[in-house]
Amino acid sequence: MLLGPLTTHRRKTIHPVKAGSLFLGGSLFLFLCVIPARSQKPAATDHPLPKYDLQTETKTKGVVDEVNVLALGTRKDFTELVIKNGDDKLRVYLCPKPFQDEMGITFSKGDEIAVTGSKVKQETLDVILARQLVKGTDTLMFRDDKGNPVWDPRTGK
Repeated sequence: MLLGPLTTHRRKTIHPVKAGSLFLGGSLFLFLCVIPARSQKPAATDHPLPKYDLQTETKTKGVVDEVNVLALGTRKDFTELVIKNGDDKLRVYLCPKPFQDEMGITFSKGDEIAVTGSKVKQETLDVILARQLVKGTDTLMFRDDKGNPVWDPRTGK
């Protein structure tokens, strides 16, 4: 006599108490994971990126005295020019270095430039956020007519 496999049909039932404790345990786990993540502060930057102000837009000319790359806002590679206009030195914030490289723009000490931009306070310094810059016969646009950057804030290009 040949016997086949024995089959039994059992139904699993979840008791309301077990389902409730399972839900509570899962919720508690998510809560414990989310709280530490929410309490972390965003990475501090040396200098937050100032906002472009159309009301303080100005035009100036000068000669490049220094070319610097500094940490500004979420960027660690923001190009700054220090220009001399007579005895005055002005700081001009241009754009992220990847955007400058993509456009093929270079600056050297002694370059004559004309800048249109917003004069704003950066901590205790007066700086110009460049919207447009003229170097020789080239006109370079860094911001649109409303002062919004023309580069992608995520990639810097």
